[in-house]
Amino acid sequence: MTPDHLSLNQWTTRRWSVREAVDGCVRHGIPAIGLWRENVAEHGLAATAKLVTDAGLRVSSLCRGGFLTGPDRGLDDNRAAIDEAAALNAACLVLVVGGLPGIPPGGGPRPGFSRDLAAARARVAEALALLAPYAAERGVRLALEPLHPMYCADRAVLSTLGQALDLAERYPAEQVGVVVDTFHVWWDPEVLTQIARAAGRIASYQVSDFLVPLPADPLLGRGMMGDGVIDFEPLTAAVDAAGYHGDIEVEIFNADVWAADPDEVLATMKRRFAAAVR
Repeated sequence: MTPDHLSLNQWTTRRWSVREAVDGCVRHGIPAIGLWRENVAEHGLAATAKLVTDAGLRVSSLCRGGFLTGPDRGLDDNRAAIDEAAALNAACLVLVVGGLPGIPPGGGPRPGFSRDLAAARARVAEALALLAPYAAERGVRLALEPLHPMYCADRAVLSTLGQALDLAERYPAEQVGVVVDTFHVWWDPEVLTQIARAAGRIASYQVSDFLVPLPADPLLGRGMMGDGVIDFEPLTAAVDAAGYHGDIEVEIFNADVWAADPDEVLATMKRRFAAAVR
């Protein structure tokens, strides 16, 4: 039996195309899918929207916009991402806000990079002030995703749910929300308090486990639920208590998972979700 709100984040079956992922969801009775912009662009935006609609699936999120800390704050690309989310009727557009200027995701510092963390966070706030009205006009909810502190330098200067809420609360809840991703927030001693604070503002709940030891590339340290150290029960209970009734995405970045048969991955995902998450 498949939970009514289980969603496959497309990156979990990374080698599947949009069509293959949609077909896989239908085959396994999974009612929602989280899409990635690269894959949507490859399949075609209008074609993807039609494919998902014809399959009877919900788009639980579109990933990703953000990277707001650079010189131009990526405003044109983010406006394009908002337009894509609107065309797909996605529940939200996930924003990974970006790291220190001059440090590319997964890369080392470039000449002249900035160490000014406070200024980088201020640039995120400035960009959000420009993008939130544009998104609101198109009926798109922006979702700020705090990332684990180990990604602060190169991917996200928002490291805690509290920091994300500090920004999101400047806007109506239906305009700017937050992502609760277990891999990124499980460690935070304030996480349950902050989830309660996020009542009405949780735009996405994403689950995967935190593996120990982490691989050489910590980006790939996500595991199938039950393979790592996260206690999902209190996190899910807190998200429920905060009034979130949307889809729950399984989002796993893991080389072994990506190399496995995607149909086997989905079968395991459903079992582990039922046992550990809901």
